[in-house]
Amino acid sequence: MAGEISRRGVISAAVGAAVVPAVSRGSAEASEPAQRPNVLVILADDLGWGDLSCYGSPLIRTPHLDQLAADGIRFTNGYSAAAVCSPTRFALYTGRYPGRLPGGLQEPIGGPNEQHGIPPEHPALGSLLKQAGYTTAMFGKWHCGYLPWFSPTKSGWDTFFGNFGGALDYYSKMSGNGRDLYEGEVPVESLDYYTDTIADRAAEFVRARHDRPWLLNLNFTAPHWPWEAPGDLEVSKELTARLAAGDRQALVHNDGGTLETYRKMVEAMDAGIGRVLSALRDSGKERDTFVLFSSDNGGERWSYEWPLSGNKGSLFEGGIRVPTIVRWPAHVLPDQESDVPVITQDWTATILRIAGTQPVPTHPLDGRDLVSYLVDTVVPGESDLFWRTRSARALRRGRWKFLRQGTNPDALYDLITDPRERANLAQRYPRIVSDLSASWEEINQELLPYP
Repeated sequence: MAGEISRRGVISAAVGAAVVPAVSRGSAEASEPAQRPNVLVILADDLGWGDLSCYGSPLIRTPHLDQLAADGIRFTNGYSAAAVCSPTRFALYTGRYPGRLPGGLQEPIGGPNEQHGIPPEHPALGSLLKQAGYTTAMFGKWHCGYLPWFSPTKSGWDTFFGNFGGALDYYSKMSGNGRDLYEGEVPVESLDYYTDTIADRAAEFVRARHDRPWLLNLNFTAPHWPWEAPGDLEVSKELTARLAAGDRQALVHNDGGTLETYRKMVEAMDAGIGRVLSALRDSGKERDTFVLFSSDNGGERWSYEWPLSGNKGSLFEGGIRVPTIVRWPAHVLPDQESDVPVITQDWTATILRIAGTQPVPTHPLDGRDLVSYLVDTVVPGESDLFWRTRSARALRRGRWKFLRQGTNPDALYDLITDPRERANLAQRYPRIVSDLSASWEEINQELLPYP
């Protein structure tokens, strides 16, 4: 039935289909870990629901992520906290709805502004784990506020190498706001392919000798536009020249890209992840490292989303349902598949639990701690998953999803039987629509209004 973890079988084309009874946990270790694990969080950028071969891609081959899924749990109902990147990152780092902070209302943060970021004084994943004795590092995309007001190193990460904004040229590192590559808070230069660079920096960190447990956030810009695969130096040269000439939309790259380019971008990311996982294995710490892989939102125009509809920016499933994989060999059995709906801020609560730290009482979390589920298959109680944009609202409870887009009539979808969201059941089940809409309003009243 829905909500159970199953031994992996054939991947069904019907997302959310029933799974076989849960695996016995007789051989699993106790729920409370004997030692605090390392934590590796890998976040793709604009990766679509079906863009990994283990999620059904007909073109893209991702052997390293496929193996990660085979070694742990592949979630078929994993969600991002928002349909665009900055708000989801706010949710991951704070464990709270993006709309609790002014910067989380940006869809996404477009440029330097002192109002738009995670305040250094706000509890964050980096600062909380650092206070708990962890070494903390981030490589890649931050997109939670610009200098001089905001940065990963102001929010608890000891080490940062990456970009502050939403997109940059993969070779020149130019963005619409100038060159965007930093070591800590100091501008640096690198002309190598960005996906490879941050993966190699992460692998180097993992291989280093550590006398404390560590948190590593590896935030790829792949496969976000511009559409540049490894070796596309001429494309980079053209886009960089356009940026220099004042074309701030050059990186959106509406006149570029192909399915083949997109395939190469995702496969380069997978290869980089493979190098990091290899370094973890070589370090002897693989067994005691919690690994989470996900995406900040649904896919863009080259993504494969079947059977979902919609994409990035939309609250249809294709905009918010994302590949989600967890591996923790010391405590989680391999070869599992779960249809439990989970969302970004759940992972923050889970990581804090396994790291042996607690959220700050003045900043309560909006996610659920999933450790008992991951380790002992104690199915969590039903929880509402909430989303909003400036023009849309959605809430999922169990099989039901309430959706309102602009001035369109309310919609209700049964995601178990209709993951493509084609049969609007609102008129058939008005009470369910009313209940879900009321719950959405209740959560929304706690959040900041859009400016």
